[in-house]
Amino acid sequence: MPERRTVALVTLGCARNEVDSEELAGRLAADGWQLVEDAADADVAVVNTCGFVEAAKKDSVDALLEANDLKDHGKTQAVVAVGCMAERYGKDLAEALPEADGVLGFDDYADISDRLQTILSGGIHAAHTPRDRRKLLPLSPAERQGATDVALPGHAQEPAPQEPAPQESAPADLPEGVAPVSGPRAPLRRRLGSSPVASVKLASGCDRRCSFCAIPSFRGSFISRRPSDVLGETRWLAEQGVKEIMLVSENNTSYGKDLGDIRLLETLLPELAAVDGIERVRVSYLQPAEMRPGLIDVLTSTEKIAPYFDLSFQHSAPGVLRAMRRFGDTERFLELLETIRSRAPQAGVRSNFIVGFPGETEADFAELERFLNGARLDAVGVFGYSDEEGTEAVTYEGKLPGDVIAERLEHLSRLAEELTAQRAEERLGETLSVLVESVDESADADDGEYAAVGRAAHQAPETDGQVLFTAGEGLVPGLMVEAKVVGTEGVDLVAERLGGERLEEAGR
Repeated sequence: MPERRTVALVTLGCARNEVDSEELAGRLAADGWQLVEDAADADVAVVNTCGFVEAAKKDSVDALLEANDLKDHGKTQAVVAVGCMAERYGKDLAEALPEADGVLGFDDYADISDRLQTILSGGIHAAHTPRDRRKLLPLSPAERQGATDVALPGHAQEPAPQEPAPQESAPADLPEGVAPVSGPRAPLRRRLGSSPVASVKLASGCDRRCSFCAIPSFRGSFISRRPSDVLGETRWLAEQGVKEIMLVSENNTSYGKDLGDIRLLETLLPELAAVDGIERVRVSYLQPAEMRPGLIDVLTSTEKIAPYFDLSFQHSAPGVLRAMRRFGDTERFLELLETIRSRAPQAGVRSNFIVGFPGETEADFAELERFLNGARLDAVGVFGYSDEEGTEAVTYEGKLPGDVIAERLEHLSRLAEELTAQRAEERLGETLSVLVESVDESADADDGEYAAVGRAAHQAPETDGQVLFTAGEGLVPGLMVEAKVVGTEGVDLVAERLGGERLEEAGR
């Protein structure tokens, strides 16, 4: 019997890419490939690239070059680029980076095994020609669910079984006129780690046309996954030991609009929270302009649903927002936050902001500072504007000098760091439900080392702060515990586990 060929997946970028990598892993494992963690131990290194901003593109190129170096020192025979950067640039990337033995687009994912076999055998698979993926789906959202020939990374499912499923295994919340599937379908996915947290794709693509963003051009128009597939994948992940799921897409607030019900998320969330083994459900990527009272109510009042709001504000000065093709202003955003916190005082809120957008005046920048000072955000990401080819903003006049953008970026980043640290201090004395993610049995408290690390409901993986435990006795990854905040380190919280009498005391 020939030796099984090995493959390693190196993932860059966002949680959506992580889901895509696990789909690729599922396809490859199903076709006989052996998955390995270290690219140096693999016949083929597959780099799932990010193509969002210049810094992410550079990281992707660096990862490809690093993997290519393994061909001289390790087992690696081929390096293949997939993901957003590969999809966005296709042949141009292949020509600019000959170190990559293949550049595969989303349309290649269904045949990933054959593609890698060809490349590993010395053959050549031509890099794809990039195209505007927004044009692949019907303009009307209601007509998109029938477009089964369009590649949607992270949506793949095993074929439906022939026997109909029991009634309770599929959600009863599909709108009228949308045909249900004929039974539960297993996700075509293989986990690449053992974290108690996993992301689930709720949808793909985006119908918004923000003037600074190129994502819709290479991710396509918005299309929702069926509730039954999201629910089935959540059940499968729970069987794998996952305790928290994070729903991801380019815009979760649009979920269901192509299924005939823009409020479908409000119906689906309680069903996901009721899945055996799941302790917490988190929703990411929310558009402020699309927030609605019913969704806020579900996010702030449903057991096991994290009162967490990842709101994409981007700015708060009206003129800048309109130039960005976005809506809102400082007062409307503060009112939204007040509404959220009136329902859930401990709710977590994070956001990203762009400074130095074309035409941004000193008054606009001061308005953004005013918003940040009043918003009490738990986590903030700040980016300096840079032209993204193919976007409307590239054509704008009023571009700011690089040194002005850098100065504003530094100033706002420093302010954000101070404000989020203050917000963490406001949580001193709070009792939190914390999901333990890692434990270090060798930690030395005298050296300032922490015995365990976890996250509370207001903290998303990778992007936000953490909860640090000085004592790790009885803590294991995947355990949900009650803890009292006793200190802070920047945005991170230092906590003590509660139990028995101390838990009762904290609740008084």
